[in-house]
Amino acid sequence: MINRPTYINQIIPLIDRDLVKVLVGFRRSGKSILLALIKQYLIENGRDESQFISINFEDFAYYEYRDAMRLHEYVKSLITDKTKKTYLFFDEIQEVVGFEKAINSLRVSENVDIYITGSNANLLSGELATYLAGRCYQITVFPFSFNEYLCAKGCDDKEQAAKLFLEYIDDGAMPFTAVENVAKQIKINYLRDIYNSVVLKDIVERNKVRDAELLERTIQFALSNAGQIFSATSISNYLKSQNRKGKTDTLLNYLSYCKDAFLLYPLKRNDLRGKKIFSTNEKYFVVDHGLRNAMIGRAREDIQQVLENIIAMEAIRRGYNTTVGYINNCEIDFVLEKGDEKLYIQVTYLLSSDKTIEREFRPLLAIADNFRKIVVSLDPILQPQKGIEHKRIEEFLLEDDWFRSEN
Repeated sequence: MINRPTYINQIIPLIDRDLVKVLVGFRRSGKSILLALIKQYLIENGRDESQFISINFEDFAYYEYRDAMRLHEYVKSLITDKTKKTYLFFDEIQEVVGFEKAINSLRVSENVDIYITGSNANLLSGELATYLAGRCYQITVFPFSFNEYLCAKGCDDKEQAAKLFLEYIDDGAMPFTAVENVAKQIKINYLRDIYNSVVLKDIVERNKVRDAELLERTIQFALSNAGQIFSATSISNYLKSQNRKGKTDTLLNYLSYCKDAFLLYPLKRNDLRGKKIFSTNEKYFVVDHGLRNAMIGRAREDIQQVLENIIAMEAIRRGYNTTVGYINNCEIDFVLEKGDEKLYIQVTYLLSSDKTIEREFRPLLAIADNFRKIVVSLDPILQPQKGIEHKRIEEFLLEDDWFRSEN
């Protein structure tokens, strides 16, 4: 197991508190391993395995307990020593019909500490929020950051990190692709299987999608255009060119379903002059660039999009409020906010010409404030200009705090 302190350090202060710990995120991004890491921490700090009750609801052995009443009765029958805290670990809890009532009843009637995982952003909406009303804490689990990827590879050398970043570009961030030393085609097949599982279980079945073929075309369009501005109308026009119709409302719903399944992450546009956020024509990014590579290929051909996707997901992973900026008819790839601080980022493959340098630096030079402004790329030689930093992307990804320059 690869330790993930970013998440474990959030959970430790919540242990034994009357809060249901809810881990949500894309399938196979490491939620089950996090449950195992929590158990490991508990054992190292004096708890006994006899205090644990663990159920993975994707395991057919527990199929009969996908009913809230049956689950409630079963768990209560397993709790034999009420003088000690019992730790409940429920993996993929959304498979249980009416799980909200069972979870809340166990919380109020038993001496338990509860940890649940799920693969849908709406896990804490509706009934669960009503039943628990301030008694739950949600953590979103992402595929590996580049730093976690290096840890999985056992790398602590700066020069080796630069080489491994090229592998990270190709393989992506899913834990399996980082940890398992298998052939590239096996990794691709694994990622395609995850994709098909998410589309079928978390999108089609959950949302009762009738036209799965139209959904598939919509997702493929989004994957191909990751990091590009588009709308439901853009997709509709594309479908018309393919002799296929799709209503904009339906396409918007499909994009929303993909967001709820943690497959796609939309970023809104930010008018830096007018200080307003546009509500239409967002940029969509993919939870894992390796997944995009597996489904449509072109990792090296679309290197600009892949690099932008990596930076976007790292900003979201870190919890920064992230938008796409506009000033003087120029686009700034990312505007990050943390409290009262801001950070402006341009992402490019290489500053290979004067025209490229002018294109990337000009929008940042137009911003009058004193917040950090940075261009990141894969250039071996750095070219900072007029107070604007230039850093190698893999080094920037390893900075602890993006809002504080480490120069």
